[in-house]
Amino acid sequence: MKRSPLARLWLNAMAVVLFIGFAFPVYWMFSTALKPTSDIISEDPVWFPTSATFEHFRKAVDAKDFWTLVGNSLTVTVSAVALSLVIALLASFAIARMRFKGRRGFLVTFMVAQMAPWEVMVIAIYMLVRDGDMLNSLLPLTLFYMVMVLPFTVLTLRSYVAAVPKELEESAMVDGCTRTQAFLKVIFPLLAPGLMATSLFGFITAWNEFPLVLILNKEPGAQTLPLWLSSFQTNFGDDWGATMAAASLFAVPILLLFLFLQRKAVGGLTSGAVKG
Repeated sequence: MKRSPLARLWLNAMAVVLFIGFAFPVYWMFSTALKPTSDIISEDPVWFPTSATFEHFRKAVDAKDFWTLVGNSLTVTVSAVALSLVIALLASFAIARMRFKGRRGFLVTFMVAQMAPWEVMVIAIYMLVRDGDMLNSLLPLTLFYMVMVLPFTVLTLRSYVAAVPKELEESAMVDGCTRTQAFLKVIFPLLAPGLMATSLFGFITAWNEFPLVLILNKEPGAQTLPLWLSSFQTNFGDDWGATMAAASLFAVPILLLFLFLQRKAVGGLTSGAVKG
């Protein structure tokens, strides 16, 4: 239905307001990281840096264990996303293509797992990791992050697999492909948008996770970047310049990944929500 000019104007105005509301905190973070300390502690807000400085970024990069924590975060995040994609790809194919007893209950279980807050299991997780003598280790973090993103990944990829016509797979098998070859050569390439969307969601979830690593990993060398963000303090309080610079550095990988996957990721999230 064609909208009136007034309705279009109203929708565009609302879109601009929403954009400003979401973009302003990001702008304030990056601009504060570039402001000299005098601008940051000024009683009147300084909307634009009077003179850009990279002093806060140097302080953040020179912080103790910075590069170790970068490596820890990348290791845990990439490993968790890769594991969840492999498991979810196989599970989603089985759910979408095969009919087995308990299939509906299996799907309901994944939906409940996606809705349930994992924070209610923090005590049980800590006791499990402690009894297994795996505190201050990256392995438990990787496994639990993988479990956190797995339900969403399975449900999204299942919609994509269900949207691929079975005839394509059957034609490949008639031409001599095994089921595995048909999956790898025919189905897998068509799942690229779904894989992009789910990998982006998994990366953001694992990259930003804070409470679990705070509880399980007390040693500085075994922690990740979210805990590092809370370490910039002086005798006079929080060092907001260094904190904002650290937050900006922390956000860069997510922004780069989103820009790289933007077109396919947005299409993947939309398609996964309506297909299947």
